[in-house]
Amino acid sequence: MLGGSNTDYVLGIEDLTVSFDGFKAVDNVTMYIDHNELRVIIGPNGAGKTTLLDLICGKTQASSGYIKYKNKDLTKMSEHQIVHAGVGRKFQNPSIYETLTVYENLEVSYPKARDVLGALFFNTTEKIDQEIKAVAKEIFLDDLLDMNAALLSHGQKQWLEIGMLLIQDPELVMLDEPVAGMSVKERNQTAELLKRICKGRSVIVIEHDMEFVEKIAEKVTVLHQGSLLAEGEMSEIKNNKDVIEVYLGH
Repeated sequence: MLGGSNTDYVLGIEDLTVSFDGFKAVDNVTMYIDHNELRVIIGPNGAGKTTLLDLICGKTQASSGYIKYKNKDLTKMSEHQIVHAGVGRKFQNPSIYETLTVYENLEVSYPKARDVLGALFFNTTEKIDQEIKAVAKEIFLDDLLDMNAALLSHGQKQWLEIGMLLIQDPELVMLDEPVAGMSVKERNQTAELLKRICKGRSVIVIEHDMEFVEKIAEKVTVLHQGSLLAEGEMSEIKNNKDVIEVYLGH
């Protein structure tokens, strides 16, 4: 049970359920995410993948069950409190400031600049400047710091948004279909990026692209109709008869 205070995992989800007008979008799901783990969640449309992330980040309230993050029960916290606790979320469509440069997008995402009063009196120190440049390098945009974000390719915009999360130094990063709309080269670079960023933090990725999943997955959780269908190494999942039937065979 999650009632105890001692946990070895970063995120513990237990018996999590959410109903919308009697329809269980997430149905009695239990899963645990370890420190420095990259977990991929797959499943057909309507399986409950995005709803699960909505529950973790507080966008949707659970009907029952627990979500424990570092001994805090997220089901009792607001979205804002969850972000402050160290949980970062990237949605399917990039939400960046298109009128700002790459550098400025990262700068305004820096924790002290995020509230209005902080932004008014916020001076970019040398330390912050170095952090911004380090994150830009990590997301392959270090040569484009002065470029207006509107001019970036779709894939580069996705990277910028990942960078805007990383600069906040969350301990748990959740990414919803990060390679949607990317070129093959960008997908390969993103796989490399995700493998790097899970050293020192935990990462949950929702993805449809099975080829990409194979590149990055350590452990895969398969959802189907809101329930946990299977969980394990990619090699096990690919050979699981239930999974083949509902998902890989489509």
